[in-house]
Amino acid sequence: MGTPKFIASCWTSGGNVGPGFDSEVSPIDPIDRIEAIAATGWTGFGLPAADLKVVEETIGFKSLYERAQELGLNHIEVEFATDWWLDDSQWRETWELLIRAATTLNAKMIKVGSAFGEPVTDFTPFIAPYRRLAQEAEAIGSKVALEPIPFCLLGTVSQGADLMAAVDHPAAGLVVDYWHIFRGNTSLEELERRVPIEYVFGIELTDARNEIVGTLFEDTRDNRTLLCQGEQDVVGFIKTMQRMGYKGDWGVEILSAEQRSKPLLEGLQDAIDSARKAFELASN
Repeated sequence: MGTPKFIASCWTSGGNVGPGFDSEVSPIDPIDRIEAIAATGWTGFGLPAADLKVVEETIGFKSLYERAQELGLNHIEVEFATDWWLDDSQWRETWELLIRAATTLNAKMIKVGSAFGEPVTDFTPFIAPYRRLAQEAEAIGSKVALEPIPFCLLGTVSQGADLMAAVDHPAAGLVVDYWHIFRGNTSLEELERRVPIEYVFGIELTDARNEIVGTLFEDTRDNRTLLCQGEQDVVGFIKTMQRMGYKGDWGVEILSAEQRSKPLLEGLQDAIDSARKAFELASN
């Protein structure tokens, strides 16, 4: 495998903001943000809907895209839509924002999730709505990637893979976030056995302690660590994905109170350095 390309997943570069905050808008100017991402060696980035709305209403997606291209940031992701299986009025506004952003930014994927709750045992109601998302994403040259989350209705990557098989559309796939793998009690053996690599549109690398602090949502938002500074088998996960045949870029999502407290450049540098260390260990 050649030198990996690392993507600063959206919360890694957001500064003092996170999911569930009163405002999820980053305090960092979007151009300053992507310039810092480029300066620390990343090859792409992700942005959430709250920040994309600000960009659209201020500098515009075209200006952001042009600057990203000047900086060599060619991999762009947008996120995060949910409730897409419900009546259009409840989620369509966010989805259409992501579609507009993905169109102009030439986004590689649009990330979506499901609502908080106990994982469902029957995902039949999600099949046709997800296929519709895939069709709409394909129409603009993008893809839609579901992130299964243990404390949400679609809870495991294995269930996500079964849903993709039922959807049966080339623009319908998954984001495999390593935090959700180990907190969802999915073994690396199960991951390799149950998830066809063609369904994996993106990866988010992270690490964490074994102990869960607070709710699962609080733990994922506040307590992730840099790669190889927690107690999870990040190296084993990387090796598993490589053995499965993953050839794409590697997102890194360092989502924690510690990361939010750091100056932007320091946080981004620490994150990418930890990713490089993990791949060095995986190559041995």
